[in-house]
Amino acid sequence: MSAQKLKIGYVPEHFSTPLYFAEKHFGLDAELIPFPSGTGHMITSLRAGEIDVGVGLTEGWVAGLGKEGVEGDGGYRIVGTYVETPLCWAISTGAKREIKSIADLKDGKIGVSRIGSGSYVMGFVLADQQGWLSSSSSPFEVIPLQTFDKLRAAVNDSSADFFMWEHFTSKKYYDNGEIKKVGEIYTPWSSWKIVARTGIGEGDQRLEEMFEKIDRGVRYFEGNKEESVRYISGKLDYSAQDAREWLKTVRFAKSTKGVDVKVIEKTVDVLRKAGVVEEGGMKAEEMIGSLREPVP
Repeated sequence: MSAQKLKIGYVPEHFSTPLYFAEKHFGLDAELIPFPSGTGHMITSLRAGEIDVGVGLTEGWVAGLGKEGVEGDGGYRIVGTYVETPLCWAISTGAKREIKSIADLKDGKIGVSRIGSGSYVMGFVLADQQGWLSSSSSPFEVIPLQTFDKLRAAVNDSSADFFMWEHFTSKKYYDNGEIKKVGEIYTPWSSWKIVARTGIGEGDQRLEEMFEKIDRGVRYFEGNKEESVRYISGKLDYSAQDAREWLKTVRFAKSTKGVDVKVIEKTVDVLRKAGVVEEGGMKAEEMIGSLREPVP
């Protein structure tokens, strides 16, 4: 009897292109399950055993394990590195709102996909950078809204004042006048990591094969830029021009298996300062899963 296919959660945006190529051209034998609301939703599904692997944002994965009182073993560990470059989070508000700059956002309502998602975590990193954090009150009222389209609607109907989402995913809606940009913030760490649920054993051959196929998908992506542009502009929500601009900014990991503990330590330090993770939470090295081959 053959092993069950891995169920891999991913965000159906431009960053998913090497995963698509791994499946299309190199036989990645897995069920790819889209999570348009992002990393926070994948954490819930990993803990429920609904998916085996997640490809999502570093800050979301770290925040999910770094809080005090995480149930059980946390449900997943960080096992791989997908994107080496930082993520540019664009800060957006409604097209006709009076909000002109980041300074106008203090004490406002931040729209997020979910509590604990990247869009939530980076709001507190922004507040920390702006000197808005205090022990007595939150810098924002947090409004969970699940999806990117609901976030855009909320800043236009004033149920939220602003939200944060990846720059190129947002840009189409600046260009068509639906929302406007008031600023941006870069993650101080490499932006995408791969996690596996804790029920998957060390040396699981399906994970080994997954890393090898994703690595081949990355190499194909790098060698076939025009095919990448056609896929991103034809199947995803981007113009060909924006896809080409994004290609200039992104660098995927040459080898996706494994994690640099220093990156996770830096993320923990920044998120702790921003009040997103706590002193009693999991340490950086405990968040990383070992994928060594089992000793025979």
